[in-house]
Amino acid sequence: MKLHASTTQQYQTVTGYDENGVEINAQPYDYSLIVMPETPPRAWDVGSFEALTEAHFAQILADEPDVVILGTGERQRFVHPKLTAALTMRRIGVECMDSQAACRTYNILMGEGRKVTLALILSTGKAGAA
Repeated sequence: MKLHASTTQQYQTVTGYDENGVEINAQPYDYSLIVMPETPPRAWDVGSFEALTEAHFAQILADEPDVVILGTGERQRFVHPKLTAALTMRRIGVECMDSQAACRTYNILMGEGRKVTLALILSTGKAGAA
């Protein structure tokens, strides 16, 4: 599904997604990644939902977002609270949803000027492959 007809130069916007991956400013990605409005997307070394660890969320904590939108794949799944405890202790919300809903929600929050992080689990490709 295409979300926008044109790209934006200033912010990292989800411009499309399908079962194979996601587009950020019309650039396709087929591996898990972290997206924030004002920094280029970066690979997130998560091969599957089951592979998530506290260290994966520590990477996100370093960015100090207000809220994290976790895209868990084709269906909504919830992480164990111990994995996100460091974020919760700093009053950083973590919302889990299927990846397509996560992409839409990220765009809405980003458009409102929120300091949001999209943490997207995509298992179709290898993390870091460009």
